[in-house]
Amino acid sequence: MTYLADLPLAGTLVGTDFEGWSPELRAEFESHAFDAEVGSRLLSANERVRVWEIRLAPGERWHAHRHVLDYFWTAVNAGRSRQHTSDGTTREVSYRAGETRHFTFAEGQYLLHDIENVGETDLVFATVEHLDSANAPLDLP
Repeated sequence: MTYLADLPLAGTLVGTDFEGWSPELRAEFESHAFDAEVGSRLLSANERVRVWEIRLAPGERWHAHRHVLDYFWTAVNAGRSRQHTSDGTTREVSYRAGETRHFTFAEGQYLLHDIENVGETDLVFATVEHLDSANAPLDLP
């Protein structure tokens, strides 16, 4: 598999080359390299889609996880996050309520990242994965 280096990620780049990453964060990315839990709660699943919620209080983060399926997320409310990606970059992102982004992965491509709420209000997303993507879905625990 190859990391999707050309993925149009949102936000402001605040670090590269693993700058500021703790040894614990690097170890988490290694241990969660194939973690399919792309949200904090699986709301629904059928033969076509998985629907996830991510709900993070200020200061909370969701561990590293791998996206291999085409998906989209919608921000339920406005907020701010910090995200680390497996290529060693760190971004800070601001969201508007209702903002939606779509991602498509070719065979063998993926995105491995985490997300931390660095805002002052809960950060809530709905994420929908399409199971009929170019890559097979990863197994859920």
